[in-house]
Amino acid sequence: MAAGQDKAGDMVDISAADNYEFTGYKRNLQGWQGHLIFWCCVSFTVFHLLILNVFPIDSILFRAIHVGWGGVIAFAVYAPLRGKTLGQIPLYDWLFILLSIACAGYVGYYIDELQFRAGALYEPGDVAAGFVGVLLILEMTRRTAGLALPIIAGVFILYAFIGPWLPGILYHKGYGFGFFFSYIYSDQGIFGVTTQVSSTYIVLFITFGAFLTASKAGDYMNELAVSLVGWARGGPAKVAVLSGVLFGTISGSAVGNVVASGMITIPMMRRVGYDRSTAGAIEATSSTGGQITPPVMGAGAFLMAEITGIAYTEIALAAVIPCLLFYIACYVHCDLHAVKHGLRGLPRSELPPIGAMLQKIYLLAPIFVLIGTLLMGYSEFRAGTLGIVSALVVSWISSKHRMGVSATLEALHHAARETAQLVAICACAGIIVGVIALTGIGGRFSHVILTVAGENQVLAMFFAMLISLVLGMGMPTTAAYAVAASVVAPGLVRIGIEPIVAHMFIFYYAVISSITPPVALASFAAAAIAQADQWRTSIIAVKLGLATFIVPFMFFVSPLLLAQGELLPILYVFVTASAGVFFLACSTEGWLNGPLIWPLRILLFGGAICLITPETITDLIGIAIGIGVWGFQRLRHGADPGAKIPSPAIARS
Repeated sequence: MAAGQDKAGDMVDISAADNYEFTGYKRNLQGWQGHLIFWCCVSFTVFHLLILNVFPIDSILFRAIHVGWGGVIAFAVYAPLRGKTLGQIPLYDWLFILLSIACAGYVGYYIDELQFRAGALYEPGDVAAGFVGVLLILEMTRRTAGLALPIIAGVFILYAFIGPWLPGILYHKGYGFGFFFSYIYSDQGIFGVTTQVSSTYIVLFITFGAFLTASKAGDYMNELAVSLVGWARGGPAKVAVLSGVLFGTISGSAVGNVVASGMITIPMMRRVGYDRSTAGAIEATSSTGGQITPPVMGAGAFLMAEITGIAYTEIALAAVIPCLLFYIACYVHCDLHAVKHGLRGLPRSELPPIGAMLQKIYLLAPIFVLIGTLLMGYSEFRAGTLGIVSALVVSWISSKHRMGVSATLEALHHAARETAQLVAICACAGIIVGVIALTGIGGRFSHVILTVAGENQVLAMFFAMLISLVLGMGMPTTAAYAVAASVVAPGLVRIGIEPIVAHMFIFYYAVISSITPPVALASFAAAAIAQADQWRTSIIAVKLGLATFIVPFMFFVSPLLLAQGELLPILYVFVTASAGVFFLACSTEGWLNGPLIWPLRILLFGGAICLITPETITDLIGIAIGIGVWGFQRLRHGADPGAKIPSPAIARS
């Protein structure tokens, strides 16, 4: 078990957090099998880059190869159970690998016939390939992402057969074994929009992230954050926040962000006096925000672009203000917590010199290339590819981090291994989406929501929030969004909510389910690293991310918060909403120029909500409340009572 010792004398368990990202266990393959899978992974990534940029092929064939090849990697790399992580691939997994190849090969060989009879006719071979393919995908997903998603997919599969015996809105005519599996193993299900996204955007941008990591841009982002804010009061916590913003641009996984940056930031926070749970919660919250941080958001954002037909550039632009509000709130929370508890920053002598950091600013060039090419109107595929090339080029500027042939191959290999999980998730989500479309349950469920809400948009959005949070607790964000987008979003659009508002609303709650108890994977991973109580860490993380629970309702009230409108009104609502999240943080932390008594905390909370709500009258009320409470606190406690609190000598337990 990998562990390190932080400066407070605690053993920091890094590997324990991996269990919250991957329920399965990775094999460390040796000998000829290790070399074979290495080149299989390299070829997987190169194949996708060539198809996306140079040699396009039939889309269904491409997706079938994508899923089949992903299955080869998954069954080779992921062991089925704890204790089975041998250095060799056992015989039964070789059988699964051959079956994955056979299913993809069947689709490739009969591609024309399959497209001709899809959803209408079927042959015995179609049924056999579909049945085996579905079982393989369920097992792939169980190994790479846990039991929750395969169980939910299994329930939907069962629903397709037992519909005639179910009451009310659950009733449907039912489908035969042959028709169902030939239907679901087509572009109507597994090879539909979810796999389209994983075979294009996800592979491309995971490869972009792998090349940024290999070029040491990821390490540079952490060092830059330490250099910029590590000296401030509560500096390590602010490093975690800034690192979440920077690292979130290259990683769309909350738990991945926790593991990557938490091993650095959590020990630093412990050293200056943060207790275990707070240190873990700060890292979990800031890492979760990485999934809503442009330009590379979570995989669900790419799925949103395909489902809605809205350009990914527009979706990324719409996420800018909510993302900034999220991190403003996190930063203010960290600052107020440091003031309350007298937590200082790190000595400047221990920080990377800012001058040296600025000399290596070129390492961020790939991100600027990606943003620039997207804004210039290039496709996401071309922009991502240019970003990959630029990461390779900037590594050559520094002889210390130059990517040679070996490092380049390793980046291609790492990208494929990281993609395998999302291949399984998206294919499994395709089963659920296919059943929803086949049975029509999505439309009936939307009708029930609308009936209960009675055309009340706020109530309908509240139901959508609950559904997204519950789905996100049991499934990865991408799958949770895919299901909610199929079941809930159409109903929201039907009652007059703009598609980008409805889908972004669902996506945000699917994301922040990572820090929402009772199943809060990002919080649990951070707690594992900090050796903290999982529940307390999750509760503190919810407090830190409270703005994100509220902001989606605010951009429902006014799409200006999603950058939908003229520039000046957008800037105005951003400024007032920023003031609102500042006062919201003060209210939840109980501190504004000194301790806040409960009546003032409640009053300030109301003022914060008024400011976040983009209306002139509510803004004026919020400003009046905020200034009034601030003035009262200043008269009562002075300018900066926190400066008088001595810094603790040792970290709290």
